[in-house]
This record gives sequence, C-alpha cells and structure tokens, in this order.
Amino acid sequence: MSTNKFHREIPPLTKGDSFLVFDRVKDSFDFPIHYHPEYEINFILNGKGVKRIVGDHIDEINDIELVLVGPNLYHGWELNRCINKKIHEITIQFHNDLFNDSLLSRRIMMPIKDMFNRANHGILFSEKVGAELADRLVRISKLDGMDYFLEIISILHDMANSRNQQLLSTYTVDYDTFEDDDKMKLVYEYIQKNFSEKITLDEVSDVASMSPVSFNRFIKKRTSKTFVNYLNDIRVGYAARWLVEKDLSISEIAFKSGFNNIANFNRIFKSVKNTTPSQYREEFYGMKRFL
Repeated sequence: MSTNKFHREIPPLTKGDSFLVFDRVKDSFDFPIHYHPEYEINFILNGKGVKRIVGDHIDEINDIELVLVGPNLYHGWELNRCINKKIHEITIQFHNDLFNDSLLSRRIMMPIKDMFNRANHGILFSEKVGAELADRLVRISKLDGMDYFLEIISILHDMANSRNQQLLSTYTVDYDTFEDDDKMKLVYEYIQKNFSEKITLDEVSDVASMSPVSFNRFIKKRTSKTFVNYLNDIRVGYAARWLVEKDLSISEIAFKSGFNNIANFNRIFKSVKNTTPSQYREEFYGMKRFL
C-alpha cells in the first residue's frame, strides 16, 4: 500500500538525541495520519471513543491506550466519538538505529529486539499493562539525564516482556522505498548541516550527482514533496524544537532555522504545523526537552 497520500512527519530529533517525549493534555486530535522513520510509543489516558489507525487497522480505543509503532508505518488517532475534554497523551519517539544490532543481539536485549521486529505491524498492549505502566509514563517528563534514559529503556523492557500483545496491521513497510537510499542519505545529511543557510536546487542536485530536473523527480518520489517543501519541513522541525527548548525570540528562531524574514517564517510554519509559532510555543510549553 502506498504511503504517498499520508503526511511525512519530520520529528525534530537530531543524531545526538536519544528520546523525545511529548506530554500534553488536550481535547482533540488534529494531526493527520502520518509516518516517520522513528519508533513511537503512544500512551493515552481518558480517550475512550478515539479512533486508532495503524497501517490497515482501524478501531476505537478504551480509556487506556498503549501502542508501539515501527518505522514508517503510517498511523494516527482521531477524536471520533470521544467526548472527554482532558485526554492525556504521552508520545515517546526515538531513532530506529538508537539500539544497534550489536546491542540488540545481547541476551538481555532479545525481548526488545523481538518487540521492535513486531512493531513493523504496530503493537497494542493490554489495558492491564497500560495501567501498570501509567504512573511511570506520566513521570517520564519529570525525570532528567541518565534517570530519564534508563527509565525509558526499563519501560521498553517491561513492554517487551508483557503478555497479550496484539499485532495491529497486516500491512508492513517496504523499507526500500524510504531513507535507506544512498543518494537520499547524502541529501538528508547535507540539508541537516546547511539548513540554516540558503540552499539552492543546483547545490543540492550536485550533492546527489543529478541534474536539477532529475533531482526534482527523485525528491518527490522519495518524500512526496517538492525540494522546497521538504527543506521547509526540516527547517520548521528545528524551529518547533527551539520554540519549546530555547529561550529565544520567535524572530531569532526564524533566522536561526534558515528563514530570511519573519513574515515568511510565520506563513510557512502555520502551513506545516497548522498553528502559529507563538501558539505552538504556548501549547507545548510543558514538553520535555531532548536528551
């Protein structure tokens, strides 16, 4: 099944980050069905009636929801029939190579390795397990440093060893269609290093050893976006991170993330995030910083 009709999210994780935790109380779900190369744990309290979409699986959730979604498997939660105005959602994202093969081959890590393999379908954990882990998941954003890191690994271990796990999607991802392409890696790394500066189509085409016309076709096939939109998504991702993490003005963040004027930044940020930078900062004020 093609993912071209779904939103390709670019979480603002860098290579130096381990985990990103969003902890928020909300009254709706307005983010479109999406996919990304990172693993994602999604925990929801008070969400009875919310619709869960993972791959080709669709169902309504109960009051406690704990799901692990593997890389590039499309997913989303919609308000549907939920009437609760205080839905507590905790999302934990981490790179798909955070745990390398050498580490995952150790006996103590084998349950987690097996769980990661099953996560290609999406895994729903029992309500009992969700309830048992609820207090620890809620406390995650209050921890820091190594305590934060080790607690998430401990939670992953307990999830992996839990009973009554349910695979959600019969559909899995063809990884050859995503970021494992050598040219795409070169482009991604170049943009990551230079996004704060002006990047022209000719420059990035040279990085991929392509003509601008061929590169435009290539980037559209790989990301379902034009080069300009793909670059803007990355810049907005960094801006969103800094709005939450750094005590900088919105204009400082605009220029730091590669936008040449504040009006252009506000317009593009709203088109990507469906909210203004100031509203985004206010909404995610309590979000855990990156570690």
